[in-house]
Amino acid sequence: MTIISFASGSARLLCLYAAASGCLAGTAWAEMSPWVDNEGGRMRLIALPPERDGTVHGGLQIEPKAGWITYWREPGNSGIPPQISVAPGSGMTLTEVRYPVPKHINDGKVDDIAYDAPVILPLTFKAEDQAAEIKATAFIGICKDLCVPFQAAFSLLLSSAKQSRPEEEALLKTAEASLPEAASADFKVVSHRLSPDMKELWLDIALPGGGDTAPAVIVTGPSGYVFTKQLMSKRDGKTFSTSVAIGKLPKNYSISGKRWSALVIDGDRAMETPLAFE
Repeated sequence: MTIISFASGSARLLCLYAAASGCLAGTAWAEMSPWVDNEGGRMRLIALPPERDGTVHGGLQIEPKAGWITYWREPGNSGIPPQISVAPGSGMTLTEVRYPVPKHINDGKVDDIAYDAPVILPLTFKAEDQAAEIKATAFIGICKDLCVPFQAAFSLLLSSAKQSRPEEEALLKTAEASLPEAASADFKVVSHRLSPDMKELWLDIALPGGGDTAPAVIVTGPSGYVFTKQLMSKRDGKTFSTSVAIGKLPKNYSISGKRWSALVIDGDRAMETPLAFE
């Protein structure tokens, strides 16, 4: 894919740019911002009122247009991972971004880890005050034949009123349900080992159901590195063994003490687990 890039400016300049494009997310007393539009899709910010301890549950809702994609936290060979930031000194901090199960898209032209349908990235904030405001900027890639950077500034005032927000709650519940499972007794990486030359990662995996198809395995290593190519694999019902090709790593990289991650997608279930290396 061809990537079109531009230099980012201040939040005010972003708002001016957005206004000129007819896509400004304005300030409102609401827990859901207006949509911000781009040629390849749209996005908005969702949040619930602060909890007693200042925790704010929210989400970045992204809707690519048909034929367009947006990216997971490690996008693959090309693409732009989501970047979300909160204005310093705003009384709000972003403590966690989580990612629903993506797709491995490999059609001979691209090899990406991405979403080709609407997705909500669950966000967790920490507010200093109960009546809080989220001032945030989101920067994503949204791509078809070319990849277009999509940046938007949001300003969302949160009420401390104790009342139900059914639409926001339903959207965030859907986002939570789309996250990968944690490892469990019937769905986990039983063992993992890296070859001495660090060219192959062998995985033995317990799967939740029988079958004869190989699950998708997405391994993330150092930041910016993702590995998906299975060299050899064998499935026997609920057990699966595979070797994943490990491509280029950072120069003089040492695996000792590092933690990678493995995402395993088997049918309609997915599990993500850390891989610790002694």
